[in-house]
Amino acid sequence: MTQAPASRLPAAERRRALLDAALRVFSEGSYAGATTAEIAREAGVSEPILYRHFSSKRELYFACLEEAWSRVRARIEKSMAELGPSEGWQAIGPATLRDLKVVVPGLWMQAITEAGEDAEIRRFVRRHMREVHGFFCEVLRRMQAEGTVEAERNPEAEAWIFLASSLLVAIADRLGGLLGAEDFAAIKAERHRWLSGGG
Repeated sequence: MTQAPASRLPAAERRRALLDAALRVFSEGSYAGATTAEIAREAGVSEPILYRHFSSKRELYFACLEEAWSRVRARIEKSMAELGPSEGWQAIGPATLRDLKVVVPGLWMQAITEAGEDAEIRRFVRRHMREVHGFFCEVLRRMQAEGTVEAERNPEAEAWIFLASSLLVAIADRLGGLLGAEDFAAIKAERHRWLSGGG
């Protein structure tokens, strides 16, 4: 079957469309199982067009990780700007990272799995996770300055705990039936109780 020629889009729009398609394919399957041919079909373009924007599946996956995190981070920052730090903080939980139809922890879990065999993925994911950790450290420090989070809590440690809880979302999604929305709500409530010093 011959693929219809793709309409000409500006490079930035084409790159965005390819990222959206790749995010769908990776989120619904896996890094190992996805192919650039499948992603190109999802985007409605040929593989050569995909390779004009991304030199390899690995490079495309890295761009997807950055894009997915950028979207979630923007949503969190918007919530905090609109509601104020205290109310915005209450909206944050591990399941926040599955918003926008892209399960960011699922992408992380795939990358961690591949990192065992691929040093380049390992280096990228290590840097990426430190960046995410740094963001949540800063959020926690802002909450401490405002008095929403207890001063004696360790932002560095708490940010890692938040990331670990987020990876639990990926585990639950992959296994199915392990944890439901009520379980994540209870985890979130308990973490907020601890951080705020509530009884």
